[in-house]
Amino acid sequence: MTTLEEAANRSVSRETSDVIGSFAQFLSDEAGKQNLVASSTLSSMWERHIVDSAQLVRFEPNEGASWVDIGSGAGLPGIVIGAIVAGQVLLVEPRRLRAEFLDDAVGRLGLADRVRVLCAKAERARGRFDVITARAVASLDKLLSMTLHLAHSGTVWVLPKGRSAKSELEEARRNWQCDARIEVSMTDPDAAILVIRNVSAKGRA
Repeated sequence: MTTLEEAANRSVSRETSDVIGSFAQFLSDEAGKQNLVASSTLSSMWERHIVDSAQLVRFEPNEGASWVDIGSGAGLPGIVIGAIVAGQVLLVEPRRLRAEFLDDAVGRLGLADRVRVLCAKAERARGRFDVITARAVASLDKLLSMTLHLAHSGTVWVLPKGRSAKSELEEARRNWQCDARIEVSMTDPDAAILVIRNVSAKGRA
């Protein structure tokens, strides 16, 4: 089984591991109440959801970087990231029941000092973040449009994209200029993570 340290490529304290373990249990317990994750994935919770989220931390540009997780849903990857990193993390979730679940989880896990929840669409979020992430939210083209206002010149997008990474990147490049690389996912050799910088809309000065 892949460890958190292997996934995040950094030292992870016993306390942090315990927090994430508690989150995995809480998520499993609550999953059926509002279809937080597919029931078929509960038996593989660690690799399918926890490690899959933790691996995004390895692309953090600097210690203490601020993160925003768009469409955080069940807290994947946002709560897992928030437990590991030192910087502030904003979880953006438009669905009220999901946002309430996230608030509950953040409080239970003792993460409220650096993780906060915004119940709103991405377009209504404010601030500038060092890292933007999203899991199964929208096509890359649409996601860049939704989140560009949250970026500064050094922002990196870290986006798990499954098997569609290459095709989504090709489609997005019709409308966007960016520097991008495709990284193989640790949890699925056929899936990928897009790591994108220097994003600007084509035709915009």
